[in-house]
Amino acid sequence: MNPMFLPEHGGPDDGLPVVHDFSTNASAFGPPPALMHAVQRADRSCYPDPHYRALRRHLDRTEGHGELVLPTAGGAEGIRRMTMAAMLAGRREVWVPQPGFGDYTLAAQALGLAVRPYASPSDIRPSAPALVWICEPCNPTGASVATWPALDALVVVDRAYEPLRLQGDAPAPPPGAWQLICPNKALGLTGVRAGYLVAPAADTVWAHALSLAPSWVLSAEGVALLMQWPSDDTQAWLANARIQLREWTARQRALLAGLDWLQRPSCTNFWLVRPPRPDIGLRLREHGIQLRDAASFGLPGWVRISAQPPAAQQALQRALLDIEGEDA
Repeated sequence: MNPMFLPEHGGPDDGLPVVHDFSTNASAFGPPPALMHAVQRADRSCYPDPHYRALRRHLDRTEGHGELVLPTAGGAEGIRRMTMAAMLAGRREVWVPQPGFGDYTLAAQALGLAVRPYASPSDIRPSAPALVWICEPCNPTGASVATWPALDALVVVDRAYEPLRLQGDAPAPPPGAWQLICPNKALGLTGVRAGYLVAPAADTVWAHALSLAPSWVLSAEGVALLMQWPSDDTQAWLANARIQLREWTARQRALLAGLDWLQRPSCTNFWLVRPPRPDIGLRLREHGIQLRDAASFGLPGWVRISAQPPAAQQALQRALLDIEGEDA
């Protein structure tokens, strides 16, 4: 039997080895050394505490009320669990950013919930009890809004890319909103599936989200990553990483502008670009360079690209020049 819905992502595929991956929106700066050491030293010989009590108390220092912190196996698992919890609590429609991360829609469709796309906050007008997803800053655009209005809905703010915000300040979330925190992208460790939800109150939705978690939802490595996440060392490293990412982003934007690529504004290390020819993604893939086709976001002809180190940018430039030579 064929699955009804298949999500599309960047990152590894079954093609030739990827030498330079511009498709990921994770930080190219790499993980903090101390945090990486903690992940590598994680005790894999036994189960973590199934209730993650020490971790939740630790995260309580930054998030408040440790019982309201719910560990997740990364953002995707958190999205699926919150959508199910919302449905069990009586929500019947799901509002998703468009363009936006496809898992919001897929999670709703898998449960038979109505999906309502929105392009701006003013478009959100629930006609039934609703779940509203906010991605701030937004994937795939890297865009941010100035303010979010109060919404008569269950609101979850996906903050996966907030630590990768390179310009501006984060807008205040709507009153009573949940938060989904996924540090692994900012830490350059997307292979460690770890995140957490923060509820505004211990209500019915919180109870559902707590009970729906798989047993031992976090691995030992995930626990180690989240234990290190709030530390002063990690946050100082992130501040330095953002400085470097700003420099790489400016350099890469200048390179693409010189090659006549149309580029959209963004406040993050990733943004949308439109190459001057539609086959460029496939051609670059033959050179070991991967971009993220944005057709699955409803943006045919566009790709999402992330800032990479100078060596990768030079490889991209050489590959584009080689392609031009091949076609001359």
